Amino acid sequence: MLSLVLRSAPHKPATVLYPRERPFVPEHFRGSIAYVASRCIGCKICERDCPSRDAITITKVGDKRFDCRISRDRCIACGQCVDSCPRDALEMVTTFELAALRRDELRIVFPAEPAPAAAPEAAAGGGPPSGDGTAEPTA
Repeated sequence: MLSLVLRSAPHKPATVLYPRERPFVPEHFRGSIAYVASRCIGCKICERDCPSRDAITITKVGDKRFDCRISRDRCIACGQCVDSCPRDALEMVTTFELAALRRDELRIVFPAEPAPAAAPEAAAGGGPPSGDGTAEPTA
């Protein structure tokens, strides 16, 4: 055993000092999935093409606004949803530390973009006059 130790001493270590030293992650590494809400059109092709059942869910929350829920406990990081999205609303990112202590921590919800603000003249009281029949009478 001593001869084996002495032979391997001049060589560089075979392990990395993770987590003190961050490992190199290649450019096209399949880690976690990110969702860009502004690009999503709600076609749900990503849901249909996913080989894992219920790994991704797109939910309509408003006019042209969609939430995305990704269950990392079901996702196999194949990238099929990313490849099939016609608007590139899903992206593979290099985040690889996906462990969690509880299963509910593995379900990630990407919220939709906030609803657009009302027109400035309507918010400032520049709306229609109150005598046109559109406003409700107060009792």
